Amino acid sequence: MKVTVFGIGYVGLVQAAVLAEVGHQVLCVDVNAQRVENLKQGIIPIYEPGLTPLVEKHFASGYLNFTTDAAAGVQHGDVQFIAVGTPPDEDGSADLQYVLAVATTIANHMETAKVIIDKSTVPVGTADRVKAKIAEVLKVRNVELEFDVVSNPEFLKEGAAVSDCMRPDRIIVGTYDERPQDLMRELYEPFNRNHDKLIFMDVRSAELTKYAANCMLATKISFMNEMANLAEMLGADIEAVRKGIGSDPRIGYHFIYPGCGYGGSCFPKDVQALIRSSEQLGYTPTILQAVEAVNDKQKYKLPSLVQQHFGDELAGKTIALWGLSFKPNTDDMREASSRVLMETLWQAGAKVQAYDPEAMEETQRIYGVRDDLTLVGTKEAALKGAAALVICTEWQQFRAPDFDLIKAQLQHPVIFDGRNLFEPRRLEARGFTYYAIGRGETVAKAASKQVL
Repeated sequence: MKVTVFGIGYVGLVQAAVLAEVGHQVLCVDVNAQRVENLKQGIIPIYEPGLTPLVEKHFASGYLNFTTDAAAGVQHGDVQFIAVGTPPDEDGSADLQYVLAVATTIANHMETAKVIIDKSTVPVGTADRVKAKIAEVLKVRNVELEFDVVSNPEFLKEGAAVSDCMRPDRIIVGTYDERPQDLMRELYEPFNRNHDKLIFMDVRSAELTKYAANCMLATKISFMNEMANLAEMLGADIEAVRKGIGSDPRIGYHFIYPGCGYGGSCFPKDVQALIRSSEQLGYTPTILQAVEAVNDKQKYKLPSLVQQHFGDELAGKTIALWGLSFKPNTDDMREASSRVLMETLWQAGAKVQAYDPEAMEETQRIYGVRDDLTLVGTKEAALKGAAALVICTEWQQFRAPDFDLIKAQLQHPVIFDGRNLFEPRRLEARGFTYYAIGRGETVAKAASKQVL
């Protein structure tokens, strides 16, 4: 099939590359000429395992191409994906200007019937607005053409997006009627051979399904973080609790890991957007408001522990930081807990010496050159001369470090672990002061110890 993808950011580029992998002819359209040129040269704007070889392979084969020519994009595909960004507006609601701009572009240039697929994460009712916009433009043009608007939300995990796209758990398709369903079956047939993963529903239900899924996962994380804070006060170990409740199949082990707060492009934005949508309807989404509040507070957990430990002597100290991205296997720092940590430490007069396997360039782009930020090439280099170590991201290479080296390099044998990578008793037996999330007596330890 001939497919056009408007927007070659995270969602659009992954979807395009995977569709090309199974044999569809895909043309990607973007207004950013530099990005288009970079992609033609094999320069990928994001880090995502497995994505670069797919893009290079299918650009070379001709199954995947890139352009800034919107008219050519509309003419190319019978299927038109809208995968542009929906950034949060000032009040947290999703900004639909780019989605509606693409809808207008498609309507201005289409000469044959099209199926327009909303792939961007959009509020409930967006498909109605896209459909109305296209009908309005066609009327102004005084042409009558068949078109269908479909809601087809993505469910990709950053760091595993290519595999999620190749082997989806489910494929949600929202339609106004049955007319585009056969085409959608044909489009996704290569991903649907093992068993039927296509779930058809009305467009508004499909739009809400995306938000409901992300908000449910965010709720599980915030719930576990609240339990972790309670475990600290009660002298319990949240890791034992996690195993105890995760063994219940009604709960499961996924997304019940306590930590220093969730981030990224999806959970914070989608929770905020659904809260604003609810409030616009006159409904108070109490649970979602609590999820957001708990997560915002949790991001200050590590900074608070560091400040309590060092007291008034934090100013002038250098803190080693392992992990800058919001999660492993990505360079994405949107809403990352590391940003709250660094900014809080800087306000207290401390310096940060940081390492991340992939997010160093992004950190430099966000913060520029600063006297109180040093980015180093290895996790070991981050330790040299630092007063303590803080871990924000659970990259695999951080899970089994050389603790003797850590102890030798740090001025004080202190580790603040925002991802519970290590066993507290083992570290304390090695002579470390170890702070984790929800691991027994962390609160009492922070209140009683100061290593200056």
